[in-house]
Amino acid sequence: MKLILLGAPGAGKGTQAEFISAEYAIPSVSTGNMIREALKNGTEMGLKAKSFIDSGALVPDEVVIGIVQERLSAEDCKNGFILDGFPRTIPQAEALDQMGVGIDCALSIEVADEEIVRRMSGRRVCSKCGASYHTIFKKPQTENVCDVCGEQLMIRKDDEPETVLNRLKVYHDQTEPLKDYYQAQGKLITVEGQDKVEDTTALVRKALSEI
Repeated sequence: MKLILLGAPGAGKGTQAEFISAEYAIPSVSTGNMIREALKNGTEMGLKAKSFIDSGALVPDEVVIGIVQERLSAEDCKNGFILDGFPRTIPQAEALDQMGVGIDCALSIEVADEEIVRRMSGRRVCSKCGASYHTIFKKPQTENVCDVCGEQLMIRKDDEPETVLNRLKVYHDQTEPLKDYYQAQGKLITVEGQDKVEDTTALVRKALSEI
C-alpha cells in the first residue's frame, strides 16, 4: 500500500502512521526524517539540502522532492510506504505524480480546529525531567506540578494557542487544498478523529480494509 497521510497539526497523524506501519509492514517516512537521513548518508540531494540548511534558508521544493524520490527508491519501500508531511502543497503533489509514484490513497484525519486548540494548548511539560501532562486528559496530582520530580510544569511555545492557530492557518491555506486534489483523483479517504486514540485507529483500520 502506498499511502499519503493528511491532517492538521495536532490531529494525531503520527500515532496513526505508527499503527499503519505496523499493520501493513511498510515504512512511515516523514519529510524531516528523510532530510536528516539524506544529510547523514551524504547523498547528492542531502548535500544540496545541507547548503541551504547551513545558510539558514528553507530547503526548496526541488531538493525536497529529490530527497523524497531517493527515499522511495529504497528497498524497504518496495511493498509500499506512508508519506507523512509530504506533499504539503499542490505543486509538491503534482511533482509526486510526475515521478510516476502511484499513490493508492490519501487518508485525511479530520479534527475540528477548536478541538485541536483544546488538545494542544492543554499540553504541559515538566521544565526539569520532561514528563508530559494534559490539563484535561492527563492531569498531574497537584496542579502545574510534576508527579515525577516536583518541578513546575510549563507550556511549550509550540503549544500556545496563538502558535497553534497560526499553524492551523498555514495548514488550511497550503495543505488542505490537497484534499480536493486527491478527491478529484478518487483517492481521498476521510476519517473523523475521535477523543480516544484507539477509536480513531479502529476507524482507520476499517477505512483501509475497504480499499
